[in-house]
Amino acid sequence: MKIAVIGTGYVGLVTGTCLAETGNEVVCVDIDQDKVNNMKSGIVPIYEPHLDLLFERNIKAGRLNFTSSLDEGLSFGEIIFLALPTPEDEDGSADLSYVLGVADQIGKKIKDYKVIVDKSTVPVGTAEKVQKAISKNAKCNFDVVSNPEFLREGFAVDDFLKPERIVIGSRSEKATELMKKLYNPFVRSGNPIIIMDEKSAELTKYAANAFLATKITFMNEIANYCERVGADVDKIRVGIGTDSRIGNRFLFPGIGYGGSCFPKDVKALQKAGKDVLYNFKILDSVIEVNEKQKTILYPKIEKYFKGNLLNKKIAIWGLAFKPETDDVREAPAIYLMNKLLDKGALLSVYDPEAMPNIEKQFGKKLNYSESMYDALEDADALVICTEWSVFRTPDFDKVKKLLNQNIIFDGRNLYETEEIKKEGFLYHSIGRI
Repeated sequence: MKIAVIGTGYVGLVTGTCLAETGNEVVCVDIDQDKVNNMKSGIVPIYEPHLDLLFERNIKAGRLNFTSSLDEGLSFGEIIFLALPTPEDEDGSADLSYVLGVADQIGKKIKDYKVIVDKSTVPVGTAEKVQKAISKNAKCNFDVVSNPEFLREGFAVDDFLKPERIVIGSRSEKATELMKKLYNPFVRSGNPIIIMDEKSAELTKYAANAFLATKITFMNEIANYCERVGADVDKIRVGIGTDSRIGNRFLFPGIGYGGSCFPKDVKALQKAGKDVLYNFKILDSVIEVNEKQKTILYPKIEKYFKGNLLNKKIAIWGLAFKPETDDVREAPAIYLMNKLLDKGALLSVYDPEAMPNIEKQFGKKLNYSESMYDALEDADALVICTEWSVFRTPDFDKVKKLLNQNIIFDGRNLYETEEIKKEGFLYHSIGRI
């Protein structure tokens, strides 16, 4: 099939590349000509495991192409994916200006039947708005489909190629059959393609992300209570995670969730509720708790240094909001570093992938280290903000030699408390004895 993907951000690029991998011809459209030129040369603009291999293979095979011309993409594709940004607006709602702006252009340019697919995470009713925006000028038939993505950063390629489910929101038999034909190669193992109306499909994505954010936040609340009463959240996590009604995923406490999805989508659903006079009280609490959780380590650090952080050198391991990505959007590390900098601390940071993106925000305020051990040299403490695998089994003898003081503040509970104490460290983690 011939596919056009409008927008080559995280979702668009993974979508286009993975659809090309199953033999489709794909044109990805982006307004940034320099980015388009780089992609044509084989340069992947984001870090995502395994994406580079598929990207290179499909470019060489001629199945994956790039252009800055919307006209070219629309004339080529029979199915048009909209993978455009829906950033958080000032009031917490999703900003649909990019989506609706392109929809307006589509109506002016299409000359034969197209399936327009909302791949971006969008509020309930967006498909209807896109339909109206295109209809104003369209002189041919078209259908609008809601097809939310469920891609986890760090696992996006696997998630797309082997999805647990595919949700298609459409009341058009023609569009539904085309979408099923497109996705059938990805569900040969029997995972479902779920057909529903457009509004239900749009809400499915928000409901999924809000539920997972709530699950994470609940465990953070339990962890904070554990510290007050002397319980161990790790033991509790195992105790409840073995209950099949609960499950063991998303039960790891830490310094809050971040990234491009959970913070934005939870706030967007909260705002959408208010727009129809419904108050999501649970989401109000989730947002409030998560904001506090991002800096939950700060009081522990401040207490250790007796309120004086001026010129204290703090090493930070992990800057991305989660491992296996270079995405720093809403990363808890950012919130903690800002508080430390405000108190005059000197920060030496390291992340395997995210330092270029952090440098765009912080510039020369931070010392960017070439390795995890370089960050420790003459540091007064180590703070861990992201659970990269490389941080799980460090050379503790080397760590002790490099640090001025053997103290670790661990926001991701990477180490067993008894073992790390035996190594000679003072160790502060989340919700553990």
